[in-house]
Amino acid sequence: MTQDNRISDHLANERTFLAWIRTSLGIIAFGFVIEKFGLFMKQMGLIVGKSNVQNLSPSQGYSEIIGILTVGFGTVIGLLAYINFKKTEKHILQGASAYRPSGSIYAVLIFAIMTMGIFLLMYLIQNIQ
Repeated sequence: MTQDNRISDHLANERTFLAWIRTSLGIIAFGFVIEKFGLFMKQMGLIVGKSNVQNLSPSQGYSEIIGILTVGFGTVIGLLAYINFKKTEKHILQGASAYRPSGSIYAVLIFAIMTMGIFLLMYLIQNIQ
């Protein structure tokens, strides 16, 4: 493999890493929004006539937990992206025959997004009442 091909491979690896970092930051920001959603719901409860926070439904406390878990998940995705970046960099340096694609980061991401989606759907359905 020529040096020019390796440069383009390294640049492609870096672009992929940066895309994963953007995804990680997006998940972290989304987790922050979810966490603050509970505060918004409490304030809206006070505005529409509930006189104190204790009268609010218990499901509204879940947004803090889900938000914190989502922020943690975004952080883990960032770490996995770095590990995958370094592993791919090592494979590029060893030559094309050493490359083995990794599906583990994709499996973790899909599983976590599906789990978060189900929990958020249940949370929203509980708050419709």
